Amino acid sequence: MKTLYSRIVLTTIVVMIISSVLAFIFSNIYYQQFLKPYNDKKVTRMAKDIQVFYKSNSNVNIDAYLNNVGSLGYQIYLVDKDGKGSFYGEAFKDKNIESKVIKSVLNGDVYHGISRFPTNFFTTGFFENGLTNTIGVKVTVDSKPYALFIRPDVEVQFGELRIFFAILLVLTILISILFVAISTRYIVKPLKRLTEATKSIEKGKYTIDLNVKRRDEIGNLANHFSQMAGSLEQLEEMRQEFVSNVSHEIQSPLSSIQGFSQTLQTEKLSKKERKRYLSIIEDESRRLSLLSKQLLTLASLDKEDKIMKKDSFDLAAQMKQVLFMTEWNWQQKDIAIDMELPSTVIHADQKLLHLVWTNLITNSIKFTNQGGTISIKLSKNDDGCHIEIEDNGIGISKSDLPFIFNRFYKADKARNRKEGSSGLGLAITKKIIELHGGQIHAKSKVGKGTTFYVHLPLM
Repeated sequence: MKTLYSRIVLTTIVVMIISSVLAFIFSNIYYQQFLKPYNDKKVTRMAKDIQVFYKSNSNVNIDAYLNNVGSLGYQIYLVDKDGKGSFYGEAFKDKNIESKVIKSVLNGDVYHGISRFPTNFFTTGFFENGLTNTIGVKVTVDSKPYALFIRPDVEVQFGELRIFFAILLVLTILISILFVAISTRYIVKPLKRLTEATKSIEKGKYTIDLNVKRRDEIGNLANHFSQMAGSLEQLEEMRQEFVSNVSHEIQSPLSSIQGFSQTLQTEKLSKKERKRYLSIIEDESRRLSLLSKQLLTLASLDKEDKIMKKDSFDLAAQMKQVLFMTEWNWQQKDIAIDMELPSTVIHADQKLLHLVWTNLITNSIKFTNQGGTISIKLSKNDDGCHIEIEDNGIGISKSDLPFIFNRFYKADKARNRKEGSSGLGLAITKKIIELHGGQIHAKSKVGKGTTFYVHLPLM
C-alpha cells in the first residue's frame, strides 16, 4: 500500500517529467513555426554576404577566406559541378546531399535547407548537424561556378551554453526532487498526527493535542478536528448524562408502580387505601406517558427542518387559544391574566409553536401562587415579533437560572416531582424556537416571579 508521502513524491516527479516533455514539445513547435524561418533568413543573409564579398574581392584566396569564416563558428561545404568539394570549419555529421540540390544551386537558385528540414516533435532541427540542414548559394571562383553550403556551427557558438543548460536542467531536477521530498514530509506530518488522533477517538479518547500551528488548509483541518474532538467529548458526556437522567426518570415511577402494585395484592387493605394506591399508580403512569411523549418530541426536533411544516397564521389567536385551553387551571388558582395580544401574522409551524406557548403558560400557572397574576404581551416591529410571559410566582434562583433550558434540569426538584415534571419542557421549547431562527431567555428573582422573553422572525 502506497503511503501519502510516496504518492505525493511520485506524483510530483511524474508531473515534472511530463511537464519537461511537454515544454520541450511546445518549445520545438515554437522553433518550427517561428524560429526556424527566422534562422533560415539569418543564415541566408550570411551566405549572400559571403557571395557578395567574394564577388567584390575575387583576388582573395577562397580557401583562406572560407577557413577564416569557418573558424568564426560556421560549417561550410564548397563543391563544383563535377562533385569535387571541400569542407571548412567543423566537419558535418551527415555529409550526404542530393546532386539535384547541388545542380539547382549551381544554376543560381538559393537552397533553403534549414526551413525545409523535416519537422519532428522530438528533434529540434537547429541542432541537426547535417549537410541538408544548410543554406546554399552560388559562388564564382576564377570564372568557375561553385555551390556554397553554410550553417552555424552550434558546437562552437553554443557549446558552452548547451553544457550549461544541461547541467542547469539536471541540477534543477535533482534539487526539485530533494525539496519535494522534504516539503512533502512537512505536509504529511500533521496528517499522520490526525490519523493517530482518529484512532484515539475510535477508542473513546477525546482529549487530543495536535500541536499544529500552521495557518494553511491542513492547519485549519487540524484546528477543526480538535474542535470536533471537543464537541464529541461534550456530546458523549451529554449522552451519558441523558441516558442516566432518562433511566432515573423512568426508574422512579416504575419503582412506585411496582411497589404499590405489590401492595394492592395484600388482602388486608381497606377500600380507601386501595383507591389511594391506584391513584398513585395512575399518576406515575401519566408521568411515564408524558416522559415518553416528550422524548419522542425531542427526537423529532433533532431532525430539524425535516419536521418543520410552516404556514401563515395569527400568533395572537393561537396564544388566546392556549389560554382558553388552560382556563380551568388558572381559574382554579384564581390567577389574573393580563393580555396585550394584537393580531400578528407570522410564517411558522403552528403545531410546534402551540407546544411552546403551552409549555410556557403551563409553567407560569404551575409556579404562580393562589391569587397571582400572569402577564402576556405581544409586540411586532421590523426585526420580528417579541413575546413576554411574566408571572409573580415563586421565581428561580440565580444559580439555577442559567441551566433551566438543559434537558432534565429541575430547579425545584421536590416540587417538580410532585407536579409530575420531567424537566424536558423548557428544553423542547428552546429547541423549537431556535429551529424557527428565534431566541429565548429568562429573567427571574426568587419570590418575585419569572419573565420569559421570546423573539421570533415574522417569516
